[in-house]
Amino acid sequence: MSNEIPHFLREGYLTVDELFEMTPKPSEERLRMKPVAVPECPQEIPCTPCKEVCPVNAISMPTPNDRPVVNYDKCIGCSLCVQVCPGLAFFMVHYVGDKARITMPYELLPVPKRGDEVILLNRVGEPVGKGKVTLVIPREKSMGDTAVVTVEVPMELAWDVRSIKVPGDGEDD
Repeated sequence: MSNEIPHFLREGYLTVDELFEMTPKPSEERLRMKPVAVPECPQEIPCTPCKEVCPVNAISMPTPNDRPVVNYDKCIGCSLCVQVCPGLAFFMVHYVGDKARITMPYELLPVPKRGDEVILLNRVGEPVGKGKVTLVIPREKSMGDTAVVTVEVPMELAWDVRSIKVPGDGEDD
């Protein structure tokens, strides 16, 4: 066992390469079929809300300390795992035409509205473009304590965008 501290712990974010070392990438065919849950949960910690809330048992964890594994064929794209993950580590990805829809937890204010244009932020928190909000599940209607936002992004940013900034919510809009 290596004593080296993993990149994601040193820097505070997962790279796309680190993600796909942990979790297999869903096939393009599956990504086009309907939204699919993608766990971005790199640590083995005792946590099972995603597994417990999944209505079709698509998420497996042999022990509570294991990382979640999603059976992409069983996932129905309901987003309950995104809503309940206390680590904000679940996302949904769906390819629609030449765009991708990313469903993500969103704990900041203001919460955007459907149709809003937002600034897309990459895994490091840097602006990488603009996207359109297609769905909002407000905190009050979420199964967890977190609002959930779906944003449409350019296809090439599907695996990079992991947050948004709502214009008008502060400095340098």
